[in-house]
Amino acid sequence: MEKGFARPGYFFIGPNGIIREKFFEAKYRERLTGNSLISKLFPELGQEVTDTVEAPHLQVALEQSDSVGVSGTHITLVAEIRLPPDVHVYAPGAQGYKPIQLVLDPIPELEFKPTEYPPSKILFLPAIKERVPVFEGTFRISQDVKVTTRMETLGGVGPDGKVFTILGKLEYQACDKTICYLPTSVPVKWELKLFPLDRIRAPMSIRHK
Repeated sequence: MEKGFARPGYFFIGPNGIIREKFFEAKYRERLTGNSLISKLFPELGQEVTDTVEAPHLQVALEQSDSVGVSGTHITLVAEIRLPPDVHVYAPGAQGYKPIQLVLDPIPELEFKPTEYPPSKILFLPAIKERVPVFEGTFRISQDVKVTTRMETLGGVGPDGKVFTILGKLEYQACDKTICYLPTSVPVKWELKLFPLDRIRAPMSIRHK
């Protein structure tokens, strides 16, 4: 039934005319928002800071590409972590330590895509002669969220929209040059307002004949 439908997509073309990035979805009802696309290409421009959380040994800035969405749109949530000098947290793949992890509570109206972590660096620990993947300084963890296309699930969203609170936690273990602290977690929260699709047809006078 989708035969003949155009697939939404984006190309990012550099100054030299060469395609540098392309973004396409498999289903015609799903698409990145403009802000979500910008957030992927230019992270420092594409998100709005919604909250700042002070946590043991680090600070978290919570950002999101969009505050509203409709069925099929993809929105990007970001946790920007800022570590003090000489402090690191363990990256995914670390053995024997608690790697940093963004965990979000499920919401039927939203589908959480795999969490994206930046490249880690390998830190050598001379005291125990181990090499472990870590994050240092300032880095960003991003989470793409797709608003469901199942109309029965969105049936409770009226014409004035409905606000959904996305709750979760950031789990991590921080260490400095002398101390490896106990694993901990900090709560995180975003808000997203969903609207139903506009299904009112265009007037006859402006429809394609």
